[in-house]
Amino acid sequence: MTFKDKVIELLNQALQEKPSLFLIDLTIDNSNKISITLDGDNGVILQDCIDISRIVENNLDREEQDFSLEVASAGVSSPLKLVRQYKKNIGRTLKVKTKSETIEAELENADEDKITLVWSAREPKKIGKGKETVIKKAEIPYNEIIEAIVTINFN
Repeated sequence: MTFKDKVIELLNQALQEKPSLFLIDLTIDNSNKISITLDGDNGVILQDCIDISRIVENNLDREEQDFSLEVASAGVSSPLKLVRQYKKNIGRTLKVKTKSETIEAELENADEDKITLVWSAREPKKIGKGKETVIKKAEIPYNEIIEAIVTINFN
């Protein structure tokens, strides 16, 4: 079993003990620096990172392979990568970039294939002068999303 395989196996065991957590990213560079990024259905607290770190670190032998380990949560400004992340952020405002446009809107729904965004916009009236507020809705397949980030509003 390679070093990377051992780390992946230990990480999977650790995540089975904490089913609300899920892996966003795992990298192991040439100097055996292990970087694990987690997210959770209810967020990630410091104790979650400590627990995962301990399970992985305590089951690797530094005499056999020297390494460093970093376990962190996905930051607020980190792009969403997994369907599970989109689902946990339903009701929040996202900034979604596609090849043709950027939309900042409320995430109304997320299923296995696409997301649904809803926002209001001011548009010219169909009859008469002035503008009216209209509700817009867009369904965007995941394969068209270049980047999606949760935006924080301080209203």
